[in-house]
Amino acid sequence: MQIGGIEFKTPFILAPLAGYTDKTMRALCVEQGASLVFTEMVSGKGLKYGDRKSRRLLELTDDETAGFQLFGDEPEVLYEAARELALCENVVLDLNCGCPVPKIVRNGEGSALLKRLDVLYDCVAAMVAGAQMGAGESSETDAAPKPVTAKIRMGFARGENVAAEAAKAIEAAGAAAVTVHGRTRDQFYEGKADWDVIAEVKKAVNIPVIGNGDVRSGEDAIRMMKETGCDGVMIARGALGNPWIFRDAGLLWEFGCKPEAPDRQNRIEMLIRHLEMLCEDKGENIGVKEIRKFVPWYTKGMRGAPALRREINQVTDAATMIELFSRMTEQA
Repeated sequence: MQIGGIEFKTPFILAPLAGYTDKTMRALCVEQGASLVFTEMVSGKGLKYGDRKSRRLLELTDDETAGFQLFGDEPEVLYEAARELALCENVVLDLNCGCPVPKIVRNGEGSALLKRLDVLYDCVAAMVAGAQMGAGESSETDAAPKPVTAKIRMGFARGENVAAEAAKAIEAAGAAAVTVHGRTRDQFYEGKADWDVIAEVKKAVNIPVIGNGDVRSGEDAIRMMKETGCDGVMIARGALGNPWIFRDAGLLWEFGCKPEAPDRQNRIEMLIRHLEMLCEDKGENIGVKEIRKFVPWYTKGMRGAPALRREINQVTDAATMIELFSRMTEQA
């Protein structure tokens, strides 16, 4: 898979997930074979006004191939953000045109852009221009502009499908690829993703099309590529508590086979490692709190998991939490 001349080892990508795809989760997914990972989405306005939280979201590790996803609806703000980020170590700049969260939509951002395709076009074009300007300002004389991409849903209201039209606008604005989630904004994450829409977009544009929605296993990723003809697959919630999904998809794509699914002990060991890495990156107090949202994903279907989830809410130190996790391997 190539995006703007950048070649990726596999076509499997970690989606930007607010509150989840921090440095630790991205690192675990890269280890398992994710070829491109995205930070949590960042506000263009936040960058403009120097918001510290926005800046921290953009911190990368040394060995990750990462993209930044911006959200906003003001072309001039997105231009400046892209101009600045074009000098960073990221490889791709993405515009979020699919976030369904009410506070984002009320501001005319995220999936609200699907109701204003002229503004969507202007925002993407501004980011492309900003990325080109930033590359021109680089001290490296041969610096290439960062490719700009965009992520859309099939439409805003239930039953609406403007995906092909939106994708054509994105392509015309100079984007190097488009990601398509086969749900409308009003569906949020309910119901079944419509993969036919991904296939429609693939036929409508010449830039790479990345599919998204209902990919919960390596087999799903391969099936999406076969059924839609998409060039890549972006995996979101399917990677929560399951970084092995990238290993499985990669092996199926390259060799047509995959290893055994991680057993109970493998999953608990990964959960403990996830906690340890969070504590190392953010400190024990924050790490212990943040691992709680990952526990249901890692322990889904395990005997004793409901009791564990209740217990960890009372735990404030990593050693005790690791002890609780370790007990789970004894309850098989």
